[in-house]
Amino acid sequence: MPELSEVSDVKAATNRLLAWHSGISGAMTAERTSLESKLIPVSAYIVVAAVECWYRHPEMMRVIDAAMPAEAIGAAGRRPGCRVNAVHLWSIANIYLTGRKVLSAFQLADDRPEPTWTVLDFWERAARAYRGDGEAFAWDAGFVLRPYGAEVTDALLAGAIPVTDEQARARIKRFNATVVNYLFLLYFDTRVGTADTGPYPLPDGRTLLVRDFYQLGTSDFDWSSVARDVPYDNLTAALVLDDVKLRVNDWGTSVTDPEDYLDRLVGFGLFTTDTPDRSLRPVPLEELDAIVGAIRTAQAAQYRNVVAMTRDQKIACGAYVYFSFLRPFAEVAGVAEALDWTVPRDSLGPLYDAMSMFEGTNTAPDDEEAYYAPIA
Repeated sequence: MPELSEVSDVKAATNRLLAWHSGISGAMTAERTSLESKLIPVSAYIVVAAVECWYRHPEMMRVIDAAMPAEAIGAAGRRPGCRVNAVHLWSIANIYLTGRKVLSAFQLADDRPEPTWTVLDFWERAARAYRGDGEAFAWDAGFVLRPYGAEVTDALLAGAIPVTDEQARARIKRFNATVVNYLFLLYFDTRVGTADTGPYPLPDGRTLLVRDFYQLGTSDFDWSSVARDVPYDNLTAALVLDDVKLRVNDWGTSVTDPEDYLDRLVGFGLFTTDTPDRSLRPVPLEELDAIVGAIRTAQAAQYRNVVAMTRDQKIACGAYVYFSFLRPFAEVAGVAEALDWTVPRDSLGPLYDAMSMFEGTNTAPDDEEAYYAPIA
């Protein structure tokens, strides 16, 4: 990380990055679907996590960056199965900045530029290295996200088989929907357990979409014991699409034309990185139904567990998911176990009491104000 003394004007440099995130994140947030759930207090746990990130992530990032530079960590994400990815990169900057917005509303934000510079500088160096194309955002790159090189895409294509009939296509659709829905609940109504990259144009005019599924089994999530019988921790799917226009945003989410893109699936391969060297290993497609069965069992158990939780327990679990978006970076750097991931911690007290009752809306941001105000 550059020494602050090497930056001619820390506040100006920080405000440049704030303005960059402000325009993009404000537009993305305006387009999102509703955050609220009848089962889980999503907005409440987001603001709790965001405040915790504001207080704690700058120092945690300094520890991580000292162990391994952000550039090296970002480059390490250019392989399947690694959660140093687009949505985690977006989150380590923007959840922190959301904490700033929340605390500013309470007039509690100590808005010195140095901590925010630490976070946004770390983000930029890691994001550019992760993408490897000179850009930091898919937004600025025309919604293109291609971190995987030819050695990865060639291996995925070599293991993909043709999909030629509706029965096979329906089986793959069922597998995809089951895993996506399961991970959404396992990650407490958050989509970060699934991440897309692409489009990867193919010589025959078709398109490769790569979809990673992360932490399906037991993990650092305290509640993941429900998944002890799920046979894989990480899966990567290669989806070969015919006549589909594909864009991938900074949340690792695909936007397709037509929307029913899996109706045009012509090739499919499934792989795992649950290998000693994290390399890709094909998963026989004969296992799809068994995987679906194990996941449905785990999902049912997770649903029962969540229903039985108190509101504060749900907030703690969801806040951990958001606060630990930084954890994959610490894991790559080898310092995850040296850091404190307890949450909530620094927000406990009257502030937590106020935030825990928060109910969000899907109101669009005010176009007349910057989504992230500059540091005065």
